Amino acid sequence: MTRMPEITVVNVAPINVLGTEKTGPYALIPELLMKVVNYMMENNIPITAPPVFVCHERSPEAVKKANEKGTARVEIAWPVTGPASGSGDIRAYTLPGGRMVRTVHKGPYESCEPTYLAALAWIEKNGLSITGPIREIYPNDPRKVPPEEILTEIYIPVA
Repeated sequence: MTRMPEITVVNVAPINVLGTEKTGPYALIPELLMKVVNYMMENNIPITAPPVFVCHERSPEAVKKANEKGTARVEIAWPVTGPASGSGDIRAYTLPGGRMVRTVHKGPYESCEPTYLAALAWIEKNGLSITGPIREIYPNDPRKVPPEEILTEIYIPVA
């Protein structure tokens, strides 16, 4: 039996990041993560926190459609603590903070949908509305943990 994820409301601080984005399917995420982390390593920019994926599509239907059509706005970012500058399509910017619904999915990335559906139902049940792009934070490395141990922190801005 699948256990329902814990869902809470948290206040998230703004995060300074180096990031990039590209239009296409969500399969671009690993490529873009590696592009930015390689840039950081080449430029001696310390890796201080796990990477972030910013999902600009806000409903399961929009996510599915954008992925199938290759029209998703795929944005990834790595937090930085000190001064950092980008180059080309890698840029330094701040992800806004604010009030967000937080939950954690444990298991393969491809199996996140039930966790998302639970969080979206919770948001609706509690009379909240989504106010911005959804974030995923990847606190562990899928190359170092088995698929069933992969963690995905999900943050959904709400009002």
